[in-house]
Amino acid sequence: MSGYRKAFKKAFPYTIPVLTGYLFIGIAFGVMFAEKGYSCWWAMLMSLLVYAGSGQYLAVNFFVPGISFVQVIFMTLMVNIRHIFYGISLLEKFNNMGKKRWYMIFGLTDETYSLLCTTKVPADVDEEKFLFAISIMDQSYWVIGSVIGALAGTLIPFNSEGIDFAMTALFVVIFMEQWMDAKNRIPEIVGVAAAIVCLYIFGADKFVLPSMILIIFVLFVGRTRLEGRVNDRCQLEQ
Repeated sequence: MSGYRKAFKKAFPYTIPVLTGYLFIGIAFGVMFAEKGYSCWWAMLMSLLVYAGSGQYLAVNFFVPGISFVQVIFMTLMVNIRHIFYGISLLEKFNNMGKKRWYMIFGLTDETYSLLCTTKVPADVDEEKFLFAISIMDQSYWVIGSVIGALAGTLIPFNSEGIDFAMTALFVVIFMEQWMDAKNRIPEIVGVAAAIVCLYIFGADKFVLPSMILIIFVLFVGRTRLEGRVNDRCQLEQ
């Protein structure tokens, strides 16, 4: 247990940006969920068992008449398909984590993925426990925010129009953080360009899946060249 205690203590400072973000967007989700007539217990249960961020925002609109099961599956797939690609890049790391790998796969959100990929594990902490601590704390922030928002939405009625933009704002912040820290910004440029092209061709309702496919294709084809540029730049800096 002492190893886990140290891991959580060391990991907490790295999760503070996620804490501030997840509390607010979790509160926004809880408010929206409460407006549909569901209690805070349902909001907490959904954040514990689903934990899909933007997928949960989307799911709020599923609890209305006229939405078919096929639409629910397709829209959820389109919004969360990026997690498949996140997971592929971490397969080797997760395979060495024993039973904890199942939770690590489940808890892989955009923000957690960013921390798992960019955070340097302290020398005196076990890597598996450190990464596990990051994932657990990130989800706890989301659950707490969801419950607070659901309680607030139930007890304090107010106009929540536009509150769902909180998720979009968080994605923009993550993108800017990655842009400023990256040695090679070509992947970010490819992502933005692919999204713009697919938005123009397929429209706002259908561009997510084609964008992901196009991004993966371009990065896969140009993988060797991109890795070469990163290695050359690292050698120059050294």
